[in-house]
Amino acid sequence: MEDLSILSNAHPSYIDALYQDYLKDQNSVDPEWKKFFAGFDLAYKYGENGAQLNGATASGNIEVVSPKEFKVLKLISGYRNKGHLLANTNPLRPRRDRHADLELHYFNLTEEDLETEFHAGKEIGIGKAKLKDIISRLKQIYCRTIGWEYNYVLDRDERAWLREQIEHGYVAYEHPIEKKKRILSKLNESEVLEKFLGTKYIGQKRFSLEGGESTIPALDSMINVAANHGVQEIVIGMAHRGRLNVLCNIVGKTYEQVFSEFEGIAPNDFSTGTGDVKYHLGYSSQYDTMDGKEVYIKLLPNPSHLEAVNPVVQGYCRAKANAIYDEDYDKILPITIHGDAAVAGQGIVYEVLQMQSLKGYTVGGTIHFVINNQIGFTTDFDDARTSNYCTSIASTIQAPVFHVNGDDVECVTYVAELAAEYRQRFNKDVFVDMVCYRKWGHNEGDDPSYTQPQMYKIIKDHVGVRDLYQKKLYEWGVAEAEFAKKMEEEFWSELQARLNDYKQQEKKYNPQPTELAWKALRKATNEDFESSPETKISKDNLVKIIKALVKVPEGFKPLKKIQQYLEQRRVLMRENNTVDWAAAELIAYGSILLDGKDVRLSGEDVKRGTFSHRHACLYDEVTNEEYNRLQHIAEDGKQGTFRIFNSHLSEYGVLGFEFGYSLPSPGPLTIWEAQFGDFDNGAQIIIDQFIASCETKWNRQSGLVLLLPHGYEGAGPNIVLHDLNASCSYVVRIIW
Repeated sequence: MEDLSILSNAHPSYIDALYQDYLKDQNSVDPEWKKFFAGFDLAYKYGENGAQLNGATASGNIEVVSPKEFKVLKLISGYRNKGHLLANTNPLRPRRDRHADLELHYFNLTEEDLETEFHAGKEIGIGKAKLKDIISRLKQIYCRTIGWEYNYVLDRDERAWLREQIEHGYVAYEHPIEKKKRILSKLNESEVLEKFLGTKYIGQKRFSLEGGESTIPALDSMINVAANHGVQEIVIGMAHRGRLNVLCNIVGKTYEQVFSEFEGIAPNDFSTGTGDVKYHLGYSSQYDTMDGKEVYIKLLPNPSHLEAVNPVVQGYCRAKANAIYDEDYDKILPITIHGDAAVAGQGIVYEVLQMQSLKGYTVGGTIHFVINNQIGFTTDFDDARTSNYCTSIASTIQAPVFHVNGDDVECVTYVAELAAEYRQRFNKDVFVDMVCYRKWGHNEGDDPSYTQPQMYKIIKDHVGVRDLYQKKLYEWGVAEAEFAKKMEEEFWSELQARLNDYKQQEKKYNPQPTELAWKALRKATNEDFESSPETKISKDNLVKIIKALVKVPEGFKPLKKIQQYLEQRRVLMRENNTVDWAAAELIAYGSILLDGKDVRLSGEDVKRGTFSHRHACLYDEVTNEEYNRLQHIAEDGKQGTFRIFNSHLSEYGVLGFEFGYSLPSPGPLTIWEAQFGDFDNGAQIIIDQFIASCETKWNRQSGLVLLLPHGYEGAGPNIVLHDLNASCSYVVRIIW
């Protein structure tokens, strides 16, 4: 055969199906496939060597094809599906046998076949090749220091793009010299900062990044690629492991501020928030990328409750996309940094993942970066999860996972860049699972050898990633040992100088319009509490709103029950000058919309309303087309946007999202409604950790409103009002 391009990107099951079609009707398949199957049949009938076909010879247009071609294709498919189980991703110990079953006998192949050439080699870009060379190539792609878990992605274009990057881009990649020096520089900043703090502040908790220093060059590379693909703002959520290092070396918090906190001489100014431990407050700056672009970067405040910040990041990004970026999610990128035990153990992770493609909650994809220490506090992963990987939950939304050895910093940066490009191209979630280790205990005062003696014996003698990379660069002739040593000495001296005189200048930061809106708010005075504000609306506006509530567009066919409902409201309001609670609620929203302010309402079944009362959106009984009544009040279109979304069955995740949505700007009215008021118990962590302590603890203001309705129809007395006296949020208790 002249060119077996027919094998490229063809799945074995597809080829099998095509072969069955060929057997029924040879002319029903493409001519190239016809030649291939003809050769396959000749080989199968007369032997793989094509010898003496009972006195006949094969046609000059048909090359005899080994019947084992399909078996080799299945072998290739096996590596694509399970090669990650064999990849060398653990820097400390050999991988556990996860039964990849990729040995030859599982595909009815033998060692005698290793010297046989197969056209299937074209499938992985090496042309017709010996089986041993095909296997060698597969191991080079799928079994080195990156484990690629992606073959469950169902979208053909996504899977083909990923396969192209993995089977061709990964094998051929080579960072340029300047990039290598940038990586070394970022590793240097990461490691030296930890050593410096460990030397100067012995025993103080800092939740060191040591063992996972590749995080810093990875984030640097990720942000650089994202900016080159149109991202203008990065929003990061993470807990405490490595947070201090990310704050300083990525987000831009000054070393002066960090040192003053460790010295205990930071200003005791509670107007900036108390936090719960050092550096859990958020921070904002403008980040200069390697390619000379500037992006806004924010690390949101986070309690010690680990993954609780995840939905807050999502809501924050959605609000910024609405307010600043005209709902162009390519311009704002959420990054959540997880611990391995937390991403496997916390249910909020699943609740947030399910938001990926939901109309009311999508943010165009999130990059999940897992600092996989292989331990949670003192718990080994055998006790922390049942799944093969801490990231196995990613497959539920078909998010690819790139497992990578944290000691191979160039591969870490490669997958970080690939993750950024994937997110920008497909606007879906993607995971980077960086397998590394934790050099010290959970904090620097712990002795981890109590529970992990074998692991920490290995860690004690393990060479750090910066030294490993420095040695590689020296061997490659990229950076001389003196260059790296000088870099370390200069950075140490710089840190010492900043510790001595606290003269580091803060990075410039130009507030965004949403931030200026908070600053423009007038603070209440004692006089304000002595008189009520004027809240009535004009008769003209009231009439406009009522008309919008009882009107349906021409040709729209609502259900008969809804038609009766609208007529009853029309009579009630026109003849009796009376409104019920449901109408009053919608009129209130309408008045805000006519003032030019946006309203966002979300929760379980909020469009209709749990008690079948609201009917904010109507549906055509024939086409199921949705009609948002409050979106059509002003005939000239000069009104705010009414955004209303039925949420998935989540309280914790959705309330966290809406809290995050309420943070960027005081402008929109943001409301979360519990389906029943006591369902807010499922979101108690968000209420306790964020809402009730928003201003005092995190130096953030929020205008979030909680609607907590209850019918009291024999559901019991489990209704609790929350003390929100430390925040700007509000609870509205509705009894129907």
